[in-house]
Amino acid sequence: QVQLVESGGGLVQAGGSLRLSCAASGNIFTTMGWYRQAPGEQRELVATISTIRGVTNYADSVKGRFTISKDNAKNTVYLQMDSLKPEDTAVYYCNAAGPWGGPYWGQGTQVTVSS
Repeated sequence: QVQLVESGGGLVQAGGSLRLSCAASGNIFTTMGWYRQAPGEQRELVATISTIRGVTNYADSVKGRFTISKDNAKNTVYLQMDSLKPEDTAVYYCNAAGPWGGPYWGQGTQVTVSS
């Protein structure tokens, strides 16, 4: 059974930082990433990383502020979010996919940035 367990969301002032974690289990994943969904908006890609080569991809809106990384030994992916803006407020979802299934989604973690 695939499980993606997210943690690290919360409330922060603009300009602050948060780090999200996603621990994955139950399958082999070749790509993991983060998406977000603000109220009334569609879910959008934030960042992805390939688990083998570590190739990363970022949405233009977060380039230079967010960093995605992985710990293969722990099957965990992280999202370091710096210089947060109110428009980063959303529910952040972990995503994972691999050759034997996916995409899979976590339950979501709320990130709120106050101005």
